[in-house]
Amino acid sequence: MDRVKRQLGCTENIQYSIATEEVCVAVLDTGIGNHPDFEDRVVAFHDFVNGRQERYDDSGHGTHVAGCIGGSGRLSNGRFSGIAPTCRLCVGKILDEKGEGSIENMYHGLLWVLENRLRYRIRVLNISVGIGEDGDRTRMEELAGLLETVSEQGVVVVCAAGNKGPGEGTLSPLGESRRVITVGCHEGGYFGARRDLCENYSGRGREDLPYRKPDLVAPGTDIVSCNLNWRRDRRGVYRDSYTKKSGTSMATPIVSGAAALYLQKYPFCNNTQVKRQMIYTARDLGVEWSRQGWGMLDIENLCRYY
Repeated sequence: MDRVKRQLGCTENIQYSIATEEVCVAVLDTGIGNHPDFEDRVVAFHDFVNGRQERYDDSGHGTHVAGCIGGSGRLSNGRFSGIAPTCRLCVGKILDEKGEGSIENMYHGLLWVLENRLRYRIRVLNISVGIGEDGDRTRMEELAGLLETVSEQGVVVVCAAGNKGPGEGTLSPLGESRRVITVGCHEGGYFGARRDLCENYSGRGREDLPYRKPDLVAPGTDIVSCNLNWRRDRRGVYRDSYTKKSGTSMATPIVSGAAALYLQKYPFCNNTQVKRQMIYTARDLGVEWSRQGWGMLDIENLCRYY
């Protein structure tokens, strides 16, 4: 995460000094572990898979994603903090230990976010999963409609483009919605020299769409974030606190964290304004729309002005 923050201009000053309001980010994933970097900022948890009451993650994917958004970096002296390390988190477990889920679980997860958005002041929803590729078309349309409703109620919805590229029209179904921010994966080595490093597996939009998809790309390769299987040895030393993962699942929470930062600075903005500012301040990589959308997320530029 330290590399990602440098690439995107996400300084400690931006992370810690601009907040005027607490922002809550909802995460629908495999759950969340009890990692010390989350401290007491996980304000709600609901298990749609096994119905358990206690907070848990039996995969590690959700813990890693949540760490990219809002891990404090406590066990790394801030080096591997998430993009918005002071945000709060609401987590819905909709995927099993294999990272697999159903349209039904996603539907109920979205309903949960919709019903609790005011209670927990949810401003951002992160969806780093692909649901519905082979599902019932009618039920998938209902799911897409509910996603639109969540967005219409003022929540910034951020969806992964999926990892089924590079063919045209390979976006995940939920990422096709015009209202959501759809995120593709960049290799992450970008510092200004090369401009064509969007990962080949990252889902692509269709050239004939009247709007750009994905909307943005963000680094998603070898992202270091919270490890579910962290441990503390007999001497009190923390071990295996962080781990690397790659994919659009990792690029997406980078954008969700940036949205949370922006809303901390400008709490009066609505979700449409957040999306507009993100795409207008993105860094053009000089490649086709279907690969990069509007370009690379630029947090420094995003948080510079309104």
